[in-house]
Amino acid sequence: MRFINSAILLVAVLVFGTFSAFAQESEPVVIDEVVAQVNDGVITLSRVKREMNDVADSLVKDQGKTPEAAKKEVEGKKGELIANLINEELVLQKGKEMNIDTDIDAQINQRFLQIMKEQNIKTLDALYKAMESAGVKPEELRENWRKQFTREEVFRRDVDSKIYLGWTAAELKDYFQKHPEKFTKPESVTLSEIFLGYAGRDEKAVRAKADQLIAEIRGGADFVKKALENSDSPDVQQNKGSVGTFPIKLTDKVAAAIKGLKVGGVAKIEAEEGIEILHVDSRTNADSTPVFAENAVRTAMTYDKLPDERKKYRGFAQRRLYQNFQRLCGDDYAVSGGRS
Repeated sequence: MRFINSAILLVAVLVFGTFSAFAQESEPVVIDEVVAQVNDGVITLSRVKREMNDVADSLVKDQGKTPEAAKKEVEGKKGELIANLINEELVLQKGKEMNIDTDIDAQINQRFLQIMKEQNIKTLDALYKAMESAGVKPEELRENWRKQFTREEVFRRDVDSKIYLGWTAAELKDYFQKHPEKFTKPESVTLSEIFLGYAGRDEKAVRAKADQLIAEIRGGADFVKKALENSDSPDVQQNKGSVGTFPIKLTDKVAAAIKGLKVGGVAKIEAEEGIEILHVDSRTNADSTPVFAENAVRTAMTYDKLPDERKKYRGFAQRRLYQNFQRLCGDDYAVSGGRS
């Protein structure tokens, strides 16, 4: 990954708070300015202020803080917020280097199509209008998703996959021997579903339809056929209603619904978005004998290491930022009351 060039001006990032008051007294008001240049990208003052306002609003809404207290807390973390924006910009630039734009666009478009399916909306223009009427800006949402999906894809390719593929045969064997309990076979269940959404429909009619389908399936109707004909799940045509095989330790609601159901049994779960009809395709008994499967061991080892490695990956750019700034300005500066 390219990082901050040693010649770029980063003074504004680290001493922004110290010179702003002086600038107000001796210089004309600036509409916008560059706080930091990150390779070919920039972090602007207006962007920093937007982020600060968003964080302050969330503190008020989610934590019940007063606007004054929220603003004070955010001001105290201005340097950290700017560093996070720089890290985000670096990750987005890395995504461009990886040429993943086409994949990201496909993910975004799929998300919009899924919403259209769930809301029974026929065209993208109609979806955009519905979003705008609800106070949601489609392009802003698209951009937020782009950042989120790009960040996850960069991590997956540049961190996760390298960890997963990096284990030696000796390491895999040693981990398996030390953690045999992780590689026993738990009781599992394979499920399929029919999802009936409430969006744009009368909820009573949806419940009545669910009850009718359950009665027909219990009477011998083919579940897959009913799923293809009735399910609002966006990928039902591809997976024919199947949602996969899971350890029996499911969520409380699902576990309670299918408890005691034999293969071929159906159960109903009502959620805020609609009704889910679950079908038990198969059950597999538990087996306490550890079984070595390379992919399973690699996955377990990777998940153990992933949080720390992702954190290191995010923090590396920030350390390089401070090192470059130190080379430019010498050792006589402090950030947030302490030396870098």
